[in-house]
Amino acid sequence: MRILSSLTCTLALVGAPEIAHGSAATSAALNSLKSIDYRYFVAGGTCAAFSHGVTCPIDVIKTRIQAEPKVYDKGLVDATLKICKSDGPQVLLAGLGPTVAGYGIEGAMKFGVYEVMKPIFSSLLGGVDNPNVKGVAFLLASIVAGAVAAVLLCPMESTRIRIVTDKDYADKGLLTGLPKLIKEEGLLSTFSGIWAMLAKQVPYTFGKQVSFDVFAGVFYSLIHNYGDNLAFLTDNKKIIVSVCAAFVASLFACIFSQPGDMILTETYRKVEPGKQLSFGQVVSKINSQGGVPAFFTGTGARIVHVGLIITSQLVIYDIVKQLLGLPATGSH
Repeated sequence: MRILSSLTCTLALVGAPEIAHGSAATSAALNSLKSIDYRYFVAGGTCAAFSHGVTCPIDVIKTRIQAEPKVYDKGLVDATLKICKSDGPQVLLAGLGPTVAGYGIEGAMKFGVYEVMKPIFSSLLGGVDNPNVKGVAFLLASIVAGAVAAVLLCPMESTRIRIVTDKDYADKGLLTGLPKLIKEEGLLSTFSGIWAMLAKQVPYTFGKQVSFDVFAGVFYSLIHNYGDNLAFLTDNKKIIVSVCAAFVASLFACIFSQPGDMILTETYRKVEPGKQLSFGQVVSKINSQGGVPAFFTGTGARIVHVGLIITSQLVIYDIVKQLLGLPATGSH
């Protein structure tokens, strides 16, 4: 018994530092959760609603190209002319209500949750100031933020895509289109594309927000090290860094999330009354239409669309953050 008691004490002493470290990490994470800053949510909602709203016409064209690739097969300009000729120019604003409302909420949660989760994951993984865990913490934070945004965005996005691709919903807005969709197909139908939404939003969030964080920090370092002889860079570094980092982030986000965006459009298209394709069926259907390249249908339109959205969105996000008293991304 004495030997067993000694062994137990020894194991307890050896494990104590690890337990203490774990407790300290958990405590730090909880403290981060308690100090949630609403300003990130305000800045995120503002920039997302504005950027997605002003680019709604491009999104309409992109969605039409994805939904009917055989009809609109000659590029963005030709598709725009065909759509305006057949349905009138007002159709380019189809789904504006769901877009602004949905992405306003989505942006608030995506940016807010991402910023809140970064220090929490950093604390759990070994400390906020530990550079070895920063990348992993940012990645995990983006996954959580993307997942939260996907769930919130599902009803709005299902309504928007139906308005753009289904003639029966062409004259509807958010307040009339969503109730009609719920009445005809049920509330759960608006979440039927959750896997497709996750396939789009998680890579999109990672590509956009993590790369923006990373490249903003890189650009600030370059200006700090090599910008002494270029007064313009030094005097205007915040706006220069925001625009450059946002542009790079737009490319990453577009490429990473393009297959998910194609899957999402195909998922929410009206097929037959009462019939809804599963995630696997949608993937198989797209693949049968041309293999891997089929998942990148409408990429040209989406590069323009996503490029405008993300570049404007992240620049506005940085500006609003600073107006609210928060530091510019990558500057600390």
